[in-house]
Order: sequence, then C-alpha cells, then structure tokens
Amino acid sequence: MIHVIATIELAAGTREKFLTEFHRIIDIVRDEDGCIEYGPAIDLATSVSSGAARENVVTVIEKWTNVASLEAHLKAPHMARYREMVKEMVRDVKIQVLKPA
Repeated sequence: MIHVIATIELAAGTREKFLTEFHRIIDIVRDEDGCIEYGPAIDLATSVSSGAARENVVTVIEKWTNVASLEAHLKAPHMARYREMVKEMVRDVKIQVLKPA
C-alpha cells in the first residue's frame, strides 16, 4: 500500500468552485482498481494546528494498493477531463507518495 498527499494551491476565491468539480470525480476514482481511499480535506484552524488555516489550499488524501494503480489513475480519461475543468483555478500542485514505515 502507498499513501498520497496532494496539496493543491488555488487562485483566491475559487475553493468552493474547485471542490464542486472535485466532488464530481470522487466516486469514479474510488471505483478505480487499486483505490483504497480518496478524498479532499481543507485546513481547520484549531489550538493544535501549526499555522493559520490556508484558505486557498485543498489537500487530497489518498491510499492506493501500489504505484502502478496510482499511475493508471493519473492517466485515466476522467482525470484528464477533471484537470481541464479546474486548470484556471489551480496555481500549484505538490504530490507526496509515501509508504508505511
């Protein structure tokens, strides 16, 4: 199993519109071979948070059975359509792929 943390920085004021588009693909992705977990999260300001909540960031938390499944996911036609729909909103994407230790 691998873990993926995708940090998506958005243009100011576009987070809700981005999340609307993102939610359209969640069930499709969860049905992909090898997908264990897939979902967006946003910062929550709490007394234990380090730093201020980032208003223009969405973090996608994923689990996949293996790297090949992740690579297939990234090449899937629905992901190409999704990237086209959100390209004007996305300013930067950072992807971390981790393995359990």
